[in-house]
Amino acid sequence: MGIIRKTQSLEIVLNQFQKRSKALSTVELIKRLDKKINKTTIYRILDKLEDDGVLHSFVGINGVKWYAKCSNCTKSMHTDIHPHFQCLSCGKVDCLDINMNIPTIPNREVVFSQLLIQGKCEMCYS
Repeated sequence: MGIIRKTQSLEIVLNQFQKRSKALSTVELIKRLDKKINKTTIYRILDKLEDDGVLHSFVGINGVKWYAKCSNCTKSMHTDIHPHFQCLSCGKVDCLDINMNIPTIPNREVVFSQLLIQGKCEMCYS
């Protein structure tokens, strides 16, 4: 799909990810940007940003899709292979800076993998 032009809506969505290091859910983004951008446009922009290697996505608790900034990804290849942590108390979701090796499976090609670890974050644990 790819980003064709930088629109005001695109800049607004990108700014949400520049401000924070943690992941954002589609539900949270739609609530934040409700008065500025319609829901369909938000989903379209998120898809484009993921296609371009700017964001990566994963599914959290209750099937909600989350997005976070990529690091060193390109349009042709996502290299963000890491687990995500979701706090069961406050709901905060983080990318964990842990290297993961996806095992080779005989007679299969792994195209996508995700790991969601659930528990209590540093704030809720103490």
